[in-house]
Amino acid sequence: MVVDARGLPCPRPVLMTKEALDGIEEGVVEVLVDSVASKENVRRFAQRYGCTVEVQEEEGFFRLKIVKGFVCELPSQDTGGETGGKVVLVLSDSMGDERELGRMLMRAFLSTLKEASRRPKKLLFVNRGVFLTTEGSPVIDVLRELEGMGVEIYSCGTCLDYFDLKDKLLVGAVTNMYDTVETLLSEEVVRV
Repeated sequence: MVVDARGLPCPRPVLMTKEALDGIEEGVVEVLVDSVASKENVRRFAQRYGCTVEVQEEEGFFRLKIVKGFVCELPSQDTGGETGGKVVLVLSDSMGDERELGRMLMRAFLSTLKEASRRPKKLLFVNRGVFLTTEGSPVIDVLRELEGMGVEIYSCGTCLDYFDLKDKLLVGAVTNMYDTVETLLSEEVVRV
């Protein structure tokens, strides 16, 4: 089965992939996408779905060969109990309405996460929050340290596009609305 999702906006490629995988018990689904963000979103989704994914770059697009069933599972990595199950949803580049104070508070908050006894599982950056994961961010160093400690960092692809920052992402990965909704509905969320 081939799913041609070229030229489609987020989250259509992921939703089309989900529909194709839901329609088979086992087998191979090939998904065609024409952007790096769609390639990564579909790849992450399929892997979370328990599938094996092989990516081939072809002229002007990516072909993802997704195998459902007949998968050998590797033991999960032990994180040493340092990360918790919480997800932090970051909606702005500052905390509160007072911009200067809010930026100081956001830096302090993220820096303190490094020292906390339990770090979050994920940081999701949405809306103006994506300014913290891109060029010019005063907290890139902190976010890179958190990522190195096992905290997953994701920035909204639509938000990066809206603010013309997609090619300026410096930490973490681009995500889509489907992944964001799935994460928010399946994890304990803290909003900042």
